[in-house]
Amino acid sequence: MTENRSHPLSNAGADRVSAEQVPDTPQTRAPSYRLAFADEEFLCRPELRPARLQLELLKPELALDEHGIESTVVLFGGARIPEPSKKDTARTQTLADLSRFYDETRKFAKIITEQSDGHKNVIVTGGGPGVMEAGNRGALDAGGRSIGLNIVLPHEQAPNEYVTPDLCFNFHYFAIRKMHFLMRANAICVFPGGFGTLDEMFETLTLIQTGRMHRVPFLLFGREFWEKIVNWEALADAGTISADDLDLFQFVETAEEAVEILNAWEDFSRRDAIPGR
Repeated sequence: MTENRSHPLSNAGADRVSAEQVPDTPQTRAPSYRLAFADEEFLCRPELRPARLQLELLKPELALDEHGIESTVVLFGGARIPEPSKKDTARTQTLADLSRFYDETRKFAKIITEQSDGHKNVIVTGGGPGVMEAGNRGALDAGGRSIGLNIVLPHEQAPNEYVTPDLCFNFHYFAIRKMHFLMRANAICVFPGGFGTLDEMFETLTLIQTGRMHRVPFLLFGREFWEKIVNWEALADAGTISADDLDLFQFVETAEEAVEILNAWEDFSRRDAIPGR
């Protein structure tokens, strides 16, 4: 016997192929006859949402395990930030000025990837354009792998060309995508961005603040940008956050500054209480 299998029962993949070879009859054409796991219409029914959530959590998890991805460095940032050579296409002067962070992202991802063994601190982005593209591009500059966690949108359907193909994923559920961003995170780096970036930043800060996630380096690139759009001190003065919460993140300006903080980081503790409560 040359067949190698872990159990004596029929293989699901083989049965799916066999089911496609049956005679064409009214009975075999009926939707009820399709194998449940090969029936896309069935899998997309509202009642199957729990199964789809589980599949979307499981598929990337298995793939990342199979590729030996142990930990990641997460890059959040704006899809609209152009690379400097194309900053004249920016919608606003502010976006054009922010193009410098494309280069900082690319440089940072390159350094991190050069320091990585390909399994630890692998760069992960949302897989799209702008800052995300720069992150994947920097990893490729270093000859390394990077992850892209795309999501289905009415636009931006294709991932950027720098994501490692076997580590490029597509999501339907924002919530599951966010879980995959953080499940292996050794550091969070947030570059200037819009609603999506703010959403990712504040959700992650909330998880660390409330002790639902271990502390990791949390770096905000571009102090001027972040202090202009978020009045951090006002939150602390109002008492809606604690002054201690302002220590959960740090501002940086350059890739080198960020790498230095990451390399020296030692506090991966988890809060057991929320200051000010």
